[in-house]
Amino acid sequence: MSDFSLFSTFHLGPLELRNRTVMAPLTRSRATPEGIPTALMEAYYAQRAGAGLIVSEGVVVSPQGVAYPRVPGLYNDEQVEAWRRVTRAVHEQGGVIFAQLWHVGRQSHSSVQPDGLPPFAPSPVRIENYRYYRKPDRLPYETPRQLSREGIRKVIDQYAQAAARAMAAGFDGVEIHAANGYLIDQFLNSGSNQRTDEYGGSPANRARFLHQLLDAVATHVPPSRVGVRLSPSSTWMDALDEDKTALHSHVVAALNRHGLAYLHLVEPEIAGSTTAEIAEDAVPTEKLAALFRGPVIVTGEHDLASAEQRLADGVADLVGFGRTFIANPDLPERLRTGSPLNPPEKRTFYAGGAEGYITYPSLAEEDRWAQLRAAIEEGTISAAAHLEQLSSRTPLDLVRSGELHSLHQLRELVATYSTVS
Repeated sequence: MSDFSLFSTFHLGPLELRNRTVMAPLTRSRATPEGIPTALMEAYYAQRAGAGLIVSEGVVVSPQGVAYPRVPGLYNDEQVEAWRRVTRAVHEQGGVIFAQLWHVGRQSHSSVQPDGLPPFAPSPVRIENYRYYRKPDRLPYETPRQLSREGIRKVIDQYAQAAARAMAAGFDGVEIHAANGYLIDQFLNSGSNQRTDEYGGSPANRARFLHQLLDAVATHVPPSRVGVRLSPSSTWMDALDEDKTALHSHVVAALNRHGLAYLHLVEPEIAGSTTAEIAEDAVPTEKLAALFRGPVIVTGEHDLASAEQRLADGVADLVGFGRTFIANPDLPERLRTGSPLNPPEKRTFYAGGAEGYITYPSLAEEDRWAQLRAAIEEGTISAAAHLEQLSSRTPLDLVRSGELHSLHQLRELVATYSTVS
């Protein structure tokens, strides 16, 4: 049993984390159509810098790795420069942030591929039990093109170059997204990997792509700043294997040779971005965590009690929170003080714009707004004049001063006054 608290500090390789909460990666679709991070994203991540560690939303390593609109990339200089502003905003608030490197493989569609052809995957096996969603349609997934050995080497180099760009952009490290039925997970699972060469067959062969990728990334980023995320129990997007316990036991044990910063395990309660029932054959998190000789992050529908229990039992060193962090930018403080949590608004998860993205208040912002509202009602401050003053400032500046929530509340208040009058 460990006596560490969720709010105690932790040394992650060369980095000191202020607490053991992790903001798990969350796709939010707020980049430009060209995959360039925006000013909204600067504010969003800065708001959540109180996490011990932020793992960014998935960042695609090439245009071929894209499936969804407005996801950010790390494959050109313009993206690097924009990410540099995001990481600077996080660091100014004392935060630590890793970039999650991502390639969706067969979860993409010809309509978003640069060459207009079906996406690449380990084998020409299409996803049968899900549909590709791109507004307003839900389309059948296509049979993907099989990656050649040359194609595999090219993708590995794309990961390595994206890792180098991440460090140039000021990230503190990178997480390799090997979960949720995306490209690396497609190599790992026998249902999607039916190759007969050195990348298919045995678990060791199916994991070869991941190991070669990690070796390539290590030429640009010290392994002590590289993490790997796995979803051992998930079958989301037809991530099917005849023996997931044997597969992931092999994968986790073999990862030890890389000297990684951490292993990030998605627990059985999560499938992709949704809550799932725990299957009878779910892979026990405890079993895999015990095989890894390094820090372990677990993510999966945790609250304060279950997170503290994972730490106390020695299963995890850090605990990830996903949707809870969406609605509570100061989640560690709310958990520490036992304060109420804001519920997330699902309709705004991928909607674009500020609403449901940077409009959730922190406790400090709620207090600030209460004081401002009282002054307005007393007549010592003009709501319209104060709104004009706040509207002239950038979202990031308002985050720094703790006045972003006041801006949104003032807009509603002034609109109400206008309607009444």
